[in-house]
Amino acid sequence: MVEFTLISYFLLIAICLLIVVFPDYRTRLLAAIGVVISNGYAPLSRHIQKQAASTHGYANSIINASKGSLRFLKNQPLLSGIALLMITAPALFALVIRGPTLFDFNDDSHIPDRRIAILLEGEQLAPPPSLPPDVFTTREVELIVPEAAFASRNWKQLDPIFTQRLLVAFKLMRERYGYEMALIEGYRSPERQAKLAALGSQVTQAGPYMSYHQFGLAADCAFFRDGKIVISEQDPWAMRGYELFGEIAEQVELTWGGRWKMRDLGHVELHRKGILGHPPPSAINESH
Repeated sequence: MVEFTLISYFLLIAICLLIVVFPDYRTRLLAAIGVVISNGYAPLSRHIQKQAASTHGYANSIINASKGSLRFLKNQPLLSGIALLMITAPALFALVIRGPTLFDFNDDSHIPDRRIAILLEGEQLAPPPSLPPDVFTTREVELIVPEAAFASRNWKQLDPIFTQRLLVAFKLMRERYGYEMALIEGYRSPERQAKLAALGSQVTQAGPYMSYHQFGLAADCAFFRDGKIVISEQDPWAMRGYELFGEIAEQVELTWGGRWKMRDLGHVELHRKGILGHPPPSAINESH
């Protein structure tokens, strides 16, 4: 709807400027309107043909129009500036209201895979059984997720819609490609977010309530193979898994961290407008 409005505005302004800048075109347009009012639409084509035949061809018309434009720009700088502003106003307005790009996905966006659509609309999938705590304390995991042993892997703390989409992604990774997925961290408290941010931008650039983890709308994931968490990007098998996971995550309308400038291959999140930077009501109530 916004695109249609902008295009209509642009065409209307272009026609108005054409009439104002080029008197010859204004005269022809008024003559054509007079023909329509007086005689109906039938003679209009003959009138246009007659007008075209009286010129020296389209090439001369274009040259004359270009010369007329240059003369107008030189003689009427104020009107030229106003005209330019009127033409560019819609684009400038769209840039102002757009805000920062967050790879946002609307709830009504199209899901191309019918199988995925059925899974999302079907019965709620159950979270997988919890993995042994010691698999999250290995050096490989700690290098990627500091203090992963203290990270929350409680599925009940996650948003229900996000949970369903993430579980569909886990299911498809297992059924299609044979990858068993593991939740490394889901909900993250603002205190833990602040602690991770203090470790440096190589860990996270988001402060408290600037991460979707604080709203149960983000998860850090990896792979479970032969009783171990495989999270390292140095493993070719894991790298292939991250690529496939990213494709499926985007198909279920999640944002994948692998697209970011600072890549976070195991991270996925579900965007909601207007929540970042604002503590949820439950957190405000708990503070009083």
